[in-house]
Amino acid sequence: MGTEIKSVRKGSLDLSDAYIRIKNNEAFIVNMFIDQYNEASIFNHNTTRERKLLLHKKEIKKLEELKSKDGYTIIPLKIYLHDGKVKVLVGVAPGKKLYDKKKRIKNRIFRHSFCFNSHELPLPFFSSF
Repeated sequence: MGTEIKSVRKGSLDLSDAYIRIKNNEAFIVNMFIDQYNEASIFNHNTTRERKLLLHKKEIKKLEELKSKDGYTIIPLKIYLHDGKVKVLVGVAPGKKLYDKKKRIKNRIFRHSFCFNSHELPLPFFSSF
C-alpha cells in the first residue's frame, strides 16, 4: 500500500517484536509495526497486519530447513529501500525461552511503575553488562 511505503521512507517502523512465519510455502512477516502516515486520508493501513514476503521457493525451503532446528526462529534484521522497493534482511536465531519472556515482562512493569512514581522518563534498562 502507498501509505506503508511512505511511512517506511519516513523511518517510522519497529522490528522489535517481528518474526517471520512460513505458511503454505509462503513467507509472512508478523508483528512488524509500521506507523500510520499522518498526511494520508481516512484510508490508512493497519499498523501490524501480516505482510507477505516475496521469496523464491528455494529460499523458503532453505529458511524452513534452518527453522526446523530445535528452538530456532526466523527474524527480520534490517529493512531498507533499494530502487523504490522495500527489502528485508532475514536471519535465523534461537527463539526466546519462557524465562526470557518473563524477565522482559518484569522489566516492562518495573519501568512503567518507575515512570508513574518519579514523573520522569526512565533510563534504558539492560539486564546484563
